Amino acid sequence: MKTFSYLLIALFVAFAIVSCQKEDEINPNDKNTVTLEFDNRVGDQKLVLGTTSAKNALNEDFTVTRLNYFVSNISLKNENGTVVKFPNKYFLVKHSDPNSWLIKLEDVPAGNYNEVSYMIGVDSLKSVSDVSQRTGVLDPASYGDDNMYWSWNMGYIFFKMEGKSSAIPMNMMNMTEYQFHVGGFGGMTGKTPNNLKTITLPMTTAAQVRGSVAPQIHIINDVQKVFSGVNQVSIAKSYMTHAPEAGIPIGQNYAKSFIVDHVHNEKD
Repeated sequence: MKTFSYLLIALFVAFAIVSCQKEDEINPNDKNTVTLEFDNRVGDQKLVLGTTSAKNALNEDFTVTRLNYFVSNISLKNENGTVVKFPNKYFLVKHSDPNSWLIKLEDVPAGNYNEVSYMIGVDSLKSVSDVSQRTGVLDPASYGDDNMYWSWNMGYIFFKMEGKSSAIPMNMMNMTEYQFHVGGFGGMTGKTPNNLKTITLPMTTAAQVRGSVAPQIHIINDVQKVFSGVNQVSIAKSYMTHAPEAGIPIGQNYAKSFIVDHVHNEKD
């Protein structure tokens, strides 16, 4: 009887091992969706527009009332070194619109991906292309109050963060709101500041794309680092940032504000 029980256990273990091996096999013909989830936070707090309060490294208090940024030129790097690119795909993450936090990449070949890369901004080639080729989130006429295009500068605002702060000094316009509007792709006819930022993030847990597995990569953007990722940015001194040159320190900071927190590899 004991021998029979041991045999059943052995068969069960062998079956489980074979099943796991089959699930882990990579079929080169399989494809699935990979989702990038952008989770905007302030330090360890969830970002709630107009409500979440914090202080920067200079002890200046702030809230965030608006947060938008373009994500483009996305690529995924396979553990074997192969890079899968998603050209001509442009997304606008708006914290006021939870649907925009999820970016879906279709038809990703099966494999184990351990690095994700993307650009914050709109590359120079697309920025100078004919307006007929700039549709969807790139259509300057589609923004309304969330304008992400400088008509005076013929260019996109790559990253927009606005909010309230008591650190803003008394001024003639009685402004109490800071405005960080960062753009500039290097110039069309002459050299200008280039605030395009390519973010490359490693994943400690690989995104395992399979025919039945569509991974979700959870990316945290800590906006507190917008003030101190590389440079100490003072709200009192920089509360009205609306030009590429002035936006350089802020752009260098938010280039360091993103990390991959975790990866979901559950079955569809």
